[in-house]
Amino acid sequence: MAKPQSVTSVEVSPEAERKSRFIKYMIAMVVRVICIILAVAVPLGPITFIFVAGAIFLPYFAVIIANAQGSSTKNSPAKSVTAPTLTISPEAFKEAKPDEDK
Repeated sequence: MAKPQSVTSVEVSPEAERKSRFIKYMIAMVVRVICIILAVAVPLGPITFIFVAGAIFLPYFAVIIANAQGSSTKNSPAKSVTAPTLTISPEAFKEAKPDEDK
């Protein structure tokens, strides 16, 4: 009897991973829009340049963060799955006898 396979090492589904990346990217873009609004609304000063820098550089970092591979909760690599092997003994191959009814 073959050993049952474990599902504990199964990776995150592509749909869940895509949703997670989308949420991370959208949060970063909301922060960028807030930076743009504050850069325009705040009087010219040092804080304005911080908002402008955030609006300019945040898209780059948002893409890097959203496309980061792997998850922080995964401690060990997934185990490889080996297929069960089937052994057939030589006695299983018997010569077929011709039908004498023909």
